[in-house]
Amino acid sequence: METNRQKKIGTVLQKDLVDILQGEVRKNGISNLIISVSKVNVTTDLSVAKVYLSIFPVDKGPELLAAIRTNTPLIKHDLAQRVKQQLRRVPNLTFYIDDSLDYIEKIDTALKGEENPIENRDLLAKRKKS
Repeated sequence: METNRQKKIGTVLQKDLVDILQGEVRKNGISNLIISVSKVNVTTDLSVAKVYLSIFPVDKGPELLAAIRTNTPLIKHDLAQRVKQQLRRVPNLTFYIDDSLDYIEKIDTALKGEENPIENRDLLAKRKKS
């Protein structure tokens, strides 16, 4: 359960990280790429922030995530300059790809397709352990 302080810090970090990452994309002249920060979770001691990124197109995700991870110290420095009036210490940043949309899409296709256990009861027998 996140405290109000964790939520507030996560929101502040999320807004500024979006500005930093999208600014870098624009500055480098990269087109056909969308990066959004879908969620920021801050630990209870406020020392680590897990940043979940949604990247479109998805196939560029792993290479872009690797580039972001190598530039984490620079991103943290830029972030510190932006939030120095609000935070004493900027948490260490760890970046992850947010795959929740893919997960939801898989569930939707499973329910629409022939693998729907609600409509096709024979599938339930396959899933039971013997």
